[in-house]
Amino acid sequence: MEQSITVDIDASPERVWAVLADVERWSEWTETVTSATRLDEGPLQAGSMARLQQPKLPPTEYVVTECQPGHSFTWVATSPGVRTTASHALEPLTDGGTRVRLGVEQSGVLGVVMGRLFFRGLTDRYLATEANGLKARSEGTR
Repeated sequence: MEQSITVDIDASPERVWAVLADVERWSEWTETVTSATRLDEGPLQAGSMARLQQPKLPPTEYVVTECQPGHSFTWVATSPGVRTTASHALEPLTDGGTRVRLGVEQSGVLGVVMGRLFFRGLTDRYLATEANGLKARSEGTR
């Protein structure tokens, strides 16, 4: 089951990427993350790892599986019966702004059931909150 949201941001893709790739500061601009800790050093890239703590969810470790710096990254978290894949993609707009698509896919035996029955509304709220927070931070209003 996949859920996503798209938001247009009045900031350059470079600015939006700088905010998005600075994972450890996410808790400053989105209420959906209480803390984020990189488990490695250096720029965000394939193989990078981070631990996120989010309200109503257990602490989760994500591993970046795909990364095109300045454009997109995907990371995956696994637990018994659940695989969570979160994607973050930037598209430059002709006016100098950026379109961002945030997506979450729950798979696995428990992931599909839990995603449909229990977490659909929560995921929709979290995606909207994250999109709005990213927009505000990137535009300099948060």
